[in-house]
This record gives sequence, C-alpha cells and structure tokens, in this order.
Amino acid sequence: MTALATGGTHTATTDSEVAPVVAITGLSAGYLRDGSVVPAVHDLTLRVRPGEIVALVGESGSGKSTTAHAIIGLLPDNARITGGSIAVRGTEVVGASERTLRGLRGSTVGLVPQDPMVGLNPTQRIGQQVAEAVRLRGVRGPAVAAEVRELLHRAGFDDADHRLSRYPHELSGGQRQRVLIAIALAGEPDLIIADEPTSALDVTVQARILDHLESLVRDSGTALLIITHDLAVAADRADRVVVLRDGRVVESGTPAEILVDSADRDPYTRRLVAASPALASGGDLEPRYATTLPDDTAAPILELRGIRKEFRTPRGVPNVTALDDLSVRVDRGRTHAIVGESGSGKSTALRIAMGLAAPTAGSVRFDGTEITGRSWRSLRPLRRRFQLVQQNPYAALDPRFSVRDSIIEPLVSFGVGSRADRRARADELLDRVALPRAFGDRLPAELSGGQRQRVAIARALALEPELVLLDEPVSALDVSVQDQILTLLTDLQRNLGLTYLFVSHDLAVVARVAHTVSVLRNGRVVESGSAAAIFRDPADDYTRRLLAAVPGRRTAR
Repeated sequence: MTALATGGTHTATTDSEVAPVVAITGLSAGYLRDGSVVPAVHDLTLRVRPGEIVALVGESGSGKSTTAHAIIGLLPDNARITGGSIAVRGTEVVGASERTLRGLRGSTVGLVPQDPMVGLNPTQRIGQQVAEAVRLRGVRGPAVAAEVRELLHRAGFDDADHRLSRYPHELSGGQRQRVLIAIALAGEPDLIIADEPTSALDVTVQARILDHLESLVRDSGTALLIITHDLAVAADRADRVVVLRDGRVVESGTPAEILVDSADRDPYTRRLVAASPALASGGDLEPRYATTLPDDTAAPILELRGIRKEFRTPRGVPNVTALDDLSVRVDRGRTHAIVGESGSGKSTALRIAMGLAAPTAGSVRFDGTEITGRSWRSLRPLRRRFQLVQQNPYAALDPRFSVRDSIIEPLVSFGVGSRADRRARADELLDRVALPRAFGDRLPAELSGGQRQRVAIARALALEPELVLLDEPVSALDVSVQDQILTLLTDLQRNLGLTYLFVSHDLAVVARVAHTVSVLRNGRVVESGSAAAIFRDPADDYTRRLLAAVPGRRTAR
C-alpha cells in the first residue's frame, strides 16, 4: 500500500513486507513514584518503515516523549519498562546494554530533543558540537569543516560561517533548535526522532526544516517519527497520524482521516482539531479583534522609542545590531504582539522593555516613568507591576523548588501575605492554569514541558501585575492546553484590565490574542498596526511570507 502525504509532495512505501526501522510491540512503561510505578504508556504497538513519516500526537503527559526516549534508550533513571518489545533494525532495545544503545544512537537513530539548552553543551562553540557529530561518522580532515557548514545551512542558517564560533547562550531558542537538527542529521541515521522539533521555530524556518526532513525521507528512505502537540504540523507533514491519550492509542490513520474528515472520529481527536486554530478555521487566520488602533489621547502603559541594541563581538568583527530604531507602543488593557522570525530581535526587545538589558540608544517608559539606565534597586518598586513569562519552561523553574514554592516565590520576595495566604494563592493559581492542586508538592522534573510552562504562567500571575510580558508563552503547550491558557489570558485581561506585550513566532496564536501587532525583521519594524489590518491585508512582502508559512493551511484547504 502507498500512503500519500496530505500536501501531495511526498510518497511513502508502507507495505507490510518492508521491514520496519523500528517495531514497538505491546510497550508499557511508567515512572517510579513513592515506591510504585505510575503508568505512562499502556500496551503501545507501532511500526515505522523506511521512507515513512509518522506523527505521534497528543496532549502533554499522553506518553509521546516517553515512547520516543524508550526507542533510543534515553529514559530517565526513575523510568521502568514493564512490558513489551522495541526492535530497532532488528536489535532489541529493551534490556540492551549501554554499549549496544550507543551503537544505535546517531548512526541508526538520530534524536532532535525538545529542549535546545539541555541538548547542547554550554561550554562548547556550536561549530565544535556539530563537528563532533560529523567525526563520529568517520569524516576527517578539511571535509569536516565543509560538512559542518553544509549541515548548518540545511538546518536553516543562511550565515553559517558567522555562527560557528558562537556559544549556545548567544543564540535564540529557535537558532539553538536548528543546531540540534544539524547534529541529528550529521549521522545520516535510518530513523530521525523529532521530539517537538519546531516548537521553538518561527513559521518560515519551521517550514524550511520540515521541508528538508521530508526531502530526506523522499530521497534517502530515512524514516521520520515526529512527536508533536501541533496538529497542524502533523496534518501537513505525516503519512500516518497516531493519536495518544493517557498513554494509549486512541486511533491512527492518514491525516485526512484523522484531522480533516474527523466528524466520525473519536471525541478526543475532534477536541484536539477544534483547539488547533489553523485547522479549526479551515486555514484562514481570522483575528479575534476588529480593527483596533492606539488611542493617541491616552498615555500608553509601556513605550519603547528609537531603541537600538548592539552586541560587541571579538576584535576585528563588526558589532551585531540586534535592534535598529525600534519603536513600540502598548496601550492599557490591550495586547500588543511582536512577531518575526527567530533572531529578529523579539526577545531582546522584551528584555530591554523589562530593564533586564540596556539599550545602546533609545528610551523605555513604563507608566510615564523612564526606566532606561536605572539600577536594579531603583527599579524594584516598579517590578511588582510587571512580570515576565519566559520561553523555556525547563530553564524557568528552579529544579530544587516544589511547584508550590515556585509559584509563591514572588510573594515571598515582596513580602506579600502570610504562609497560609500564599498557599491558598498557589492553589488558586494551579486551578487557573488547569493543573491539579496535588501537583503543588511535585518537583519540576516530575512534570512535562507543558505542565512546567503552566507553572511558570501561574508564578507570573501571583503578584497580580498590571503588565505581563510573554515570551513565546504557549510554544511548549499542546493545542488543547494552549487553548485553555490563551482563553485564561483573555479572561484575565477582560476581568482585571491586564495589559500584555506578547512575543511569538506563532501567527495563529497572535491572531487569537492581539489587538495590535509589530512585525520585526532583522531588528527593524517592517510594519505595525491593528491585527485585523495586518492579517487581512499585509503591506509588506515579509509579512505575507510569514502568513503563507503557517502550518495547517494547506491541509485545511
């Protein structure tokens, strides 16, 4: 039988006579907690054959990443496989020695992990890290440097030569993810496991990366297992979609069967489709708010004027200009979104807006008060009034703190409330972000990426700030929880008069929440205005390219 990708660009052979690259049979696994194993995967059976793209789709905690890490023998120490078999190119992984597993990693199975900072060595330049993966394949001499540049180019770096000497912390989240993809490609594996590979990438680079991964499948017979909560990506790219819920397979089939013609599908699948903006809207990104322009008669709560930011580079290399004459206005009670590709300067602008980084030139005013150049101590009285939700849920939480302690940390820092008051506030916030109150006693390591981000959002809301600055706040969340969080943010804004400065590469998300938008490219604003005007009639070619690259639109149409 031949399975056709929904976009019509890829053909995969899935005949049952073709030996699978990975064959999972009756897999059951869980995690030790309080002396017993808490199940995470139940009796899962899955085959991935050469030249096939399979997407494992489900909410946070559904067992997607547990399955992926079990295939490559990278489950954490407290994980236990309680039943079943995993064969990779005929080699049994369950119970295999570390030597056997090392022999499979890289050359047979390549992994693109979800968290780019965990996957990269912070003490090594990225060129060295990619080169190490190339050498493991036996490449030597000048060919190594040439292949490193080629791999970085394939992974989305147009300026690979300038990135080779950078350390991971000098790159944006999306750029770090591209480095991990280059490392996975270096081993020329039979199977690539991509665990949320594009959650940190802007839509244009996301499209480029997925196009490249698809071309590997088509041209070399490499198999691709995509672990994703993004149903739009699965709909556009996969030959076969497997829907997981609570560690069990709900159903599987082609994207058309599962995600488009879903009227007769499982109610859980239908809920996931309904929560995906591009799929639910039939491919049209319709802004939630009608044409809304700034009120020039009212003072904005936050204003950035003529911001320029340069980063010094080694001697002889020109300084890097991250922001160039950036001006942004955020009105009270509204959401202003900054959108653009990875490395466009979005997160730098956010750090400057909070006073966490100093601009090279320009002015930042919060509620009429100039904050540029002020010390941390003098800014502290204002900090209770604005809070940040970071992009990376793994780095945002102290691994030693319980969930409850993480949430009440700002309350303790500002001396707000008694111990009982703080505990009650933590429970209330856990309710608001759709986490069980029992999670308050857990450590971050016991939570999924999406659950950790919900804790980070709860912590940001603890002090009831006037302005919340959100740096890709839902990029790590599955679509149904993303929908809940965006609804929560909208409700809080309406009920409490909150203001948001919302940074995102996800235009489908921006269409849901933003009143006004600034489109950023290479540190400069290419256009700015109401969300309705920009989404319906973009003036700049760059904006039109961003909109055209939104995943899910080709399937929905």
